Amino acid sequence: MSGYIPAKLKIMREEDSKLNVIVVGAGLGGLGAAISILLAGHDVLVLESASEIAEVGAGIQILPNSSRVLQSWGMRAALSLHATRPKQVNMRGWRGNLISSMNFQDSASNYPGTFYWDFHRASLHQCLLDRAIELGAAVQCNSRVVDVRICRDGERAWVVLEPGREIEADLVVGADGINSKLREVMLRREDPAIPTGDLAYRLLLSTSEMMKDPELASLVTDPQVNYWLGPDMHAVNYVLKGGKLFNMVLLVPDDTGASTLEGNVEEMRALFKDWDPRIPKLLSMCESVYKWRLCIRPGMDSWSHASGAFTLLGDAVHATLPYLASGAGMSLEDGAVLGECLSRITSKVSAEKQMALRVYEHCRKGRTEMVVQRGNLQQYLYHLHDGPEQEDRDRRMRMVPTPPREALAWRDPELAPKLLGYDHLKDDNHTFLHNSPPGAAEMLSHYSGQISHPVFAGNLA
Repeated sequence: MSGYIPAKLKIMREEDSKLNVIVVGAGLGGLGAAISILLAGHDVLVLESASEIAEVGAGIQILPNSSRVLQSWGMRAALSLHATRPKQVNMRGWRGNLISSMNFQDSASNYPGTFYWDFHRASLHQCLLDRAIELGAAVQCNSRVVDVRICRDGERAWVVLEPGREIEADLVVGADGINSKLREVMLRREDPAIPTGDLAYRLLLSTSEMMKDPELASLVTDPQVNYWLGPDMHAVNYVLKGGKLFNMVLLVPDDTGASTLEGNVEEMRALFKDWDPRIPKLLSMCESVYKWRLCIRPGMDSWSHASGAFTLLGDAVHATLPYLASGAGMSLEDGAVLGECLSRITSKVSAEKQMALRVYEHCRKGRTEMVVQRGNLQQYLYHLHDGPEQEDRDRRMRMVPTPPREALAWRDPELAPKLLGYDHLKDDNHTFLHNSPPGAAEMLSHYSGQISHPVFAGNLA
């Protein structure tokens, strides 16, 4: 089948090369890392500080690059049961005028086998959890990690839990999100996330009331992703749960010092009262709302401890604004690449873990920094005030073909192939062979004679 993305096969290892890995954090990035590391043939324990495994939030957009990762983990069938398949994305002015559109199927055809699907975040999270458990992950709640200790020879690490209990591992992976404790453990200092000046109102509406209004019903019956761009603010919406729910995100100037708190519905409605009439109509159906302060994290000099026994991924390292719909995607890619690198090791010795983590960082660092920087540019482009710059932005979005740095980033001729066409397998193999520190190519060549073996075919194809 043209463009088919095969599911990876799980490597079966001897005990002398099988790592005991602890993943700290059971969010999307942590569970993705667990899946990838399990497929590499290692054992994984996921530690979660919450009392139960659950995902908060509303909608999430999966772009072609993320869809490639999820399919390589054997998840397409499970995900298809929960996906909404939007036809296109529409970029609108704040009064409702259509600026430009992009057909998702046409865009995905540039990256064979991939797709643009939308999910309720809890559905995606449950699919990842189910796959991790199916592959053998152990998951432990009520396990708040407060420190990581590395043994003197660097071969092992211990995570220190809040009551003082310790658990030993060959490798600790910190995937504890934007307010990461393990980032601070790695740096040995406090390191709060950086506010961006924006916050998000996130809300889910039942579509039953929308269907009674002809002006709103088409937003449900013809699933599309809509962006409204306006002075200092923008809005995004799309359908979830087979048309049962309508996801809305409103991005506005930050007026709070807290990370998350209950929002004032009337205050939210007042901000958008003069926008496209459909938005006030939608907001009139909202009874309560929460708002999230949006922060970023610039990259770190090093993502890993020198011992090779402790590393980080996802928002703990490179949290970005959600304006490329790529924050979770970068975390999933991190996990995929980390697993690929760990699939190459032949023993538990520090030198091999150090090599794998250096290649992992080499593959990921520049790419994630690019996404953080482009997210900042999208903030500027989306929030222009009416005037010459806004008119030029809209003109550039209408050009055929569109020029670099246009506001519809998924169509940007310079960015889109790099962002959406990314193949973590090719990046990993290329880095091992050409760009990594001495010894990495030899690590890869150890497996080159075994590519025909079914256990390894999924990793090195």
